[in-house]
Order: sequence, then structure tokens, then C-alpha cells
Amino acid sequence: MKIPKGFRFGGVACGLKPSRRDLALVVSDHPAAAAGLFTINRAAAAPVQDARPRVPAEGMRAIVANSGNANALTGPAGLDDVSVIRSAVADALGVQKRAVLSASTGVIGARLPAMKIVTALPGLVEQLGDHPDLAAEAIMTTDTRPKMAAREVTLGGKTAVVSALCKGSGMLAPQLATTLVLVTTDAAVTPKLLQEVLGRAVQKTLHMVSVDGEMSTNDCVLALANGLAGNARIAEPGPDLDVLEAALTDLFGELARAMAADGEGATKMMEVVVTGAPTDAIARECALAITSSPLVKAAVFGADPNWGRILATVGARAGAQGWNVDPFLARVLLQGVTVFARGAPVELDREALRARMRESRIDVLVDLQQGSARATAWGCDLSYDYVKINADYTSLIYQKADGGVAKDDRVSHYTPALKKALLVEALKYIAAFSGQIAVIKYGGAAMVKDSLKEAFAEDVTLLKKVGLKPVVVHGGAPEITKTLEKLGERSEFIDGMRVTDAQSLPVVEMVLTGKVNQELVALLNARNAGAVGLSGKDGRLLRAEKIQHESGRDLGHVGHVVEVNEKFLRMLLDGGYVPVISPIGLVDDGSSLSINADEVAAAIAVSLGAKKLIYLTDVPGILESAPDGDLVRQLTVPDLTTRMAAGGITGGMKWKAQSILAALSGGVERVHVLDGRQPHTVIAELFTDRGVGSLVQKGPVL
Repeated sequence: MKIPKGFRFGGVACGLKPSRRDLALVVSDHPAAAAGLFTINRAAAAPVQDARPRVPAEGMRAIVANSGNANALTGPAGLDDVSVIRSAVADALGVQKRAVLSASTGVIGARLPAMKIVTALPGLVEQLGDHPDLAAEAIMTTDTRPKMAAREVTLGGKTAVVSALCKGSGMLAPQLATTLVLVTTDAAVTPKLLQEVLGRAVQKTLHMVSVDGEMSTNDCVLALANGLAGNARIAEPGPDLDVLEAALTDLFGELARAMAADGEGATKMMEVVVTGAPTDAIARECALAITSSPLVKAAVFGADPNWGRILATVGARAGAQGWNVDPFLARVLLQGVTVFARGAPVELDREALRARMRESRIDVLVDLQQGSARATAWGCDLSYDYVKINADYTSLIYQKADGGVAKDDRVSHYTPALKKALLVEALKYIAAFSGQIAVIKYGGAAMVKDSLKEAFAEDVTLLKKVGLKPVVVHGGAPEITKTLEKLGERSEFIDGMRVTDAQSLPVVEMVLTGKVNQELVALLNARNAGAVGLSGKDGRLLRAEKIQHESGRDLGHVGHVVEVNEKFLRMLLDGGYVPVISPIGLVDDGSSLSINADEVAAAIAVSLGAKKLIYLTDVPGILESAPDGDLVRQLTVPDLTTRMAAGGITGGMKWKAQSILAALSGGVERVHVLDGRQPHTVIAELFTDRGVGSLVQKGPVL
């Protein structure tokens, strides 16, 4: 993401949440104009009460934001905590207290442990830099991924950047801001005009998002504009103000769609367009009513093209508000297919439309044909997971003695019915998988964060204990890059594949077979998994040959698998061991080659006749369009082949996709691509009906 001049960002874990970053700081190195919009909830949180009367204003320098605790409905003590935090931030940065704004999100009704934030501030200030991703992660609550965006504009002949990071997944309702959004720009603009364009941009975008119709106590949009782009300060309406407003509107539109797609428990994002309305207000209200309707949302979740619920919602809203709107005059389209027109249903291929309704994005168009006003709203489906997330939320979260919030998700805290369902579902899969081999490629973010390493080790150990036979193949790209940099070596990649010369090969082998492999084996054996660390050279496990890139460029000491020593692996598996394999291959002359770990995992899965092959990655799965597209939950070989041919899969994912196709053609039944940034995704995929990530198999997904 592009960063405006003169802004620094950071995010750390200060102990408000059981894990993950929970404290963000955004700093302008130059006094900035500030503006803000806030929730209209009368139970507004303390940071909202504190910030609302202080913007728009000049001379602001920082925004501090925390997740894990909303500091809402905490009485006078909540405002005291805001004051303490603002003072501490001001002291740490050497600025005035009045120049600091704050925001919070998280559990309502728990006292904010301000001293945890104060204690973490020195480290957070020291970390400040080009790290908007860390700040975005730190304000997440039930979000599954950080949300950031930026736009570059020309104002008065000068280039300016407008950027924003936000959170938003649940408690999203169309009342003002609907989220936490932190906007930064180096454009020069007065606070008054910044406030005006902020309001108009929000009205068309963030105001039109509804996940569940519930309004938060903490919603706010805060914007800082420090003027370092060097444009003549915008103090009057005109072309430059229009350009700035257009950029903000486009930026917020992207974030609105991201929040809708990431709605709690969501499997599909809805975009609802209402046209032909008598007034703008009616168009907006109808679009939001459709987006918020539980019946419409449930139909979307079930891939049911139930257009009747859409028109019923429009009719109900029109009747309740006394609008002169006749639903019988409307035309309704689902996924571009006309389902209602001229006062009657339209004959159509219902099964074909139902198939389209299984896509990750659902488009609804309602043309009222009674005017010229138009509005767009965004939302998501209503899944089983939404109910589970919110039914279990407060029963699993509690405040510790030190003021931090912790999670206690033991099964004993769930309802008897849910416990029974979980056990029945898990036992069914345990019985089905007993004695089977599953190959797991372990890499990406799952190898970097300690809590994710431990969760992965627990997953593999549990799989073994319930009768599955896991084989682990690991990568280690981040660790290799870091080690080479320490040695003064620069890593070169061709189309996502590392060039490994004679000088770097010993380092690659040392990191993979030594550090990474031994650390993983130790984690597993600390849990009595019976792990055995291997490189492809041990027991001539992986026979390899040198390869070149398809362009003809030399990749150095990089190879591909020619043969797998299946007998050696089966001997270990039959002995009750968990093979943990580093992707180093043996050439016939005794030399070593580095091999892509995805390819190694596929080759081993084919050799062993594994029914399941699992890849842990740094993304939710295979995406519609990298890096920010919607998750594709299910694909067949023709689907994946078509996406590759169209150039929709590139870089490292291209090599993974090729390995997936090789595995499936070699007899592996199912390949799963999972988000390694989330704990216990392997268990979730194997032992639950719905699963996670992307599933790829040969034929139609049943």
C-alpha cells in the first residue's frame, strides 16, 4: 500500500487480547488537519465521546487505537482511561495531548486496562515506520484479514496519496461510519472541507454496508491531512476538492466491499443495486433493506434464487414508510438473470441460476422503474457460523485479573446440543480417516509465528493419535531469505522461484535441514508425536534432477523430483513415526539440489497413494484474483487449468497449482489449500463438514 509523506505506522501486542497485535499507532510527523465521523449510538464508547467534540481541528499528530476492549459502557472510568492513554502517547511522541485522538474496538462493558497500553507504548513508538499492515492487523476483532487501500491523486499539479486502514466484520449497520477507519493523506486541505468531503464519501459507501443491522458503540472514521504533498491548500470548493472527494469515495467503496466480504461467518458478498427509485433516500433505504434482510441473506447462503423475498422486503419497507412505490412495476435480476418483470415471474432455468448462486459474489439488481435515483449497498449472506460466532462470543471471552481479555474456548462452555453435534461430526471423520495417509505441506506464515507453530504441532499430533498417518513436508523461504541477508547475500527470484547458486546452496540446505527441520521435529516430539527429521538425501528419499525455468533462465542448483523412496517412507509410517521432510534432493552424483516444497509434497502424496494433500499458505486459499479477490472454495481440475491459462494464478501460487494438478493426475483424491495464518486450520478441514480454504478435486464437487 502506498503511504502518504510524513506518516508512520505501527502495531504491537500489549496483552489486551489472548494473542495477536492489539494496539495500533498512526503518527503524522507534521501537524495535520483532522476530521471525523462517529456512531450515533447513544451508548457511544468513551473514545467516541472524547474525540467527537474535538474534530474537525488543526494541529493533530496521532491516532492510537486498540482492539480487544471497546471501552464502552464503562462509566466515568472509561473517559479517565482515554485521558491517561492520550497523555502517555503525547509524552512518548513529544507532542501536545490535544493532538492525540483515540479509538477502541472489542468487548463491551469491560474496564480498559490503560496501563497495559501505556507500558507497550515505548516499544510501539520505536517500531513506527512504513508498517500500515501491522496497524491494520492490530485493530482487527472478528475480522479474518487486515483491510487497507490507497489512492494516488494530482492536486494543483502535485501528487498526493490518500490511504486508509480499517476493521469491520460484525456489528456493521448503515448508520454513519459502520466501522473503524483511519485515513491518512499528505494533501493540504482545511479541516472544514476535509470534514465535508469525508461525510459525503461515507454517505455513498461506508454508510451503505450492512452485515447484521447492528450498530456498534465504537464506530468512527478519523482522517489526518498533513499537507506534505505540497499542493496549494484546498480552502474552497473547486476541482481539487472534487478530485479529493472522488478518491475518498473510491477508496471507501473498496473498503466497504472488503468489509461485506469479510462479514462474520460470511461465505458470499452481496452487492445490491436499486435503480429507478423516486428519490435518493428511497433508493438507499430499499438497497439497505434488501442487504439487511435475514430472509434474503439466508436464501443467498443456501444458493436459493428466492427473488420473492427481495420484492417482499421492498414492499414491506415501502408500506412502513408510506412511499408511493409499487413492487409490481419492478424488474429484478439475480446474477444478471431477469427473474421478475412486467408484474410477473420470468421463466428461467432455475438449476442453472442456482449454480450461479453458489459463486462467492452475488449481484442483485432491483429496477423500481418509478424514477431516476440509484443507490448501491453491500452485505453478505447469513451462515451458521454467524450465529456460532455471536452465540459463543461472550461465553468464551472473559477479563483476567490484570485487566486483559482472554479466551476460554473449552468445549465445556458450549451448549449441550452444540457439544453433541461437534462430537458426532468429529467422530464420523475420525472413523473415516483412521489408517489413511495425509501429506501436509507446512510453510508460509504458519512457520513464522510461535503460536501458529505450536498450533500446527498440536494438529499433527492429534491427527496421529486418532489414527491418521501424517507426513509433513516443510518449506522455509522466509528463514532462508533472512539468513542470506545476514550473510550479505541478496535473494533473486524468477517467477516466484528462488535462484540458488553454488554459494547459497549450503546456506539453503543448512536452514532447511538444520534449523527449520530440527525446530519442527522438536515441537512435535515435545507432544510425543514420534517425529523423525529427514532431508531428501536421507535414505535416498528424493532422487532429483536439475531444472531450468521455462524461459530458459538458469535457476542454479534447483531441481525437481524424479523418484521417491516409497519403501523407506512406508517403513517409518508402519513403525508409528511422523516423517518430517525438508525439500533437498539427491542427484545421482551425490550432490544436492533445492526443490520446491509444493512439488515435493505432491510427489510424496502420489507415491504413497495419499487420499489427502494439504497446503498451508499465506492467503485464505485460491483467490478469484490475487491478492485481494474472493476465496474460491471449490474447484475441479478443469477450473484450475482454465484459471492458470487465463493468467489468474501467478507467482508462488502458480507453482502450487502445478503441483496440485500433478498430485490429482497421480491419483490423490483431494487437495486442500488452507490459510496458515489461522490456527488449527488442518483440524478444521479434516474433521468438520464445512471445512475451510479451497478444495480441488478431479471431477464435479459433490
